[in-house]
Amino acid sequence: MKLEQATIKDIARELNVSSSTVSRALKDYPGISDETKRKVKELAEKMNYRPNAIALSLRKSRSFTIGVIIPEVVHFFFSTVISGIEEVAYSRGYKVILTQTNEMIAREKSSVQTMMDNQIDGILVSFSKETTDFDHFKNLLDKGFPIVFFDRIPNIENTVNVVVDDYSGAYEATKHLLQQGYRRIVHLAGPSNLKIAQERHRGYRNALQDHGIDYNPQWVVECTQGTDDEGQKITAEILRTFSETPDAFFANNDMAAVGAMLACKAAGMRVPEDIGIVGFSNWQFCSMIDPTLSSVAQPGFKMGATATEILLDLVEKKKSSEEFLDSVMLDTELLVRKSSVR
Repeated sequence: MKLEQATIKDIARELNVSSSTVSRALKDYPGISDETKRKVKELAEKMNYRPNAIALSLRKSRSFTIGVIIPEVVHFFFSTVISGIEEVAYSRGYKVILTQTNEMIAREKSSVQTMMDNQIDGILVSFSKETTDFDHFKNLLDKGFPIVFFDRIPNIENTVNVVVDDYSGAYEATKHLLQQGYRRIVHLAGPSNLKIAQERHRGYRNALQDHGIDYNPQWVVECTQGTDDEGQKITAEILRTFSETPDAFFANNDMAAVGAMLACKAAGMRVPEDIGIVGFSNWQFCSMIDPTLSSVAQPGFKMGATATEILLDLVEKKKSSEEFLDSVMLDTELLVRKSSVR
């Protein structure tokens, strides 16, 4: 028998008592002798027994704790989301358990198990870039466990999602560059498996086409890591190898945009006179660098607050998941700064 598969029945069989006796002993019910409680608890620990966390979480009594799984705590956008989550959770009497995956699915799955072991009432999730198999979430959803996804939408039917209008944000960013006279615009795209990256790519493409510029898929270059170092290396390679030199970059995130800016400066190009640059997310540093970086602002605090309100309404059965089958979409805003104004 594998230790991780130990059940109340296994303990009862070993001690030659009933399953109900084991269950009551583990919960310190009156009427069970101290000696029986001691034997049951010692054997449960030895056999690495774990209660059925899903069943416990689905009981009427709640723990008044919710879990939050995010890719990175240090990411400015996610830090603002967390602020919104905590504001609403605490105002409604709930505690928050926070874990970060560092964009790794193994840590994500471990986080889910940690959440369930702590008998939380529901989970808010922005899954990792590595995640393409969502069974660890689907298994919970199939049992009726409350989950709300934010920012990143999984490939699962009938999920509850809170997102920003990535398409509109990307469209407006690209349109702005075109209105400033830039024509050869490279898109430093995010990972193609993420819906947010797909929508930003679509906004970029449609803005070009709507303004009479031919869309060239070779001018879309994926930045899977989304770091300034990666953005700098990719941009330097683009400037070195493309037959036509770009005159603008629209980046999937601000770090990639900063990398592009550094590479362009290193190549002797002036920003924004020779090349325009726009990012996405509006990190705090956007207004501190030289030149200041134009970026699409996302309402992180509002996203966190909205997702939490929905999750707690599901937990408290004030609303059903069927009421949220269309994603809740929040508006973005293009903040124009010096990096893209000729």
